[in-house]
Amino acid sequence: MKEIEITKEPVELYKILKFEGIVASGGEAKAVIDDGQVLVNGEIETRKRKKIVSGDTIEFMNAKFKIVLV
Repeated sequence: MKEIEITKEPVELYKILKFEGIVASGGEAKAVIDDGQVLVNGEIETRKRKKIVSGDTIEFMNAKFKIVLV
């Protein structure tokens, strides 16, 4: 599981996908979230602006990411 470091919390879900390069753009991030392709803490998340905090996990396309506050 890869760690994603954030410097402040909370961070909106679509921004993490975009800025970490998990998807190509903010529009694509919103689309994959709308389609139910993203899991947060093991559950399908369809809210683009879901607040993500340290300790949360994100899953997309069989890749898992743990959020860590630095």
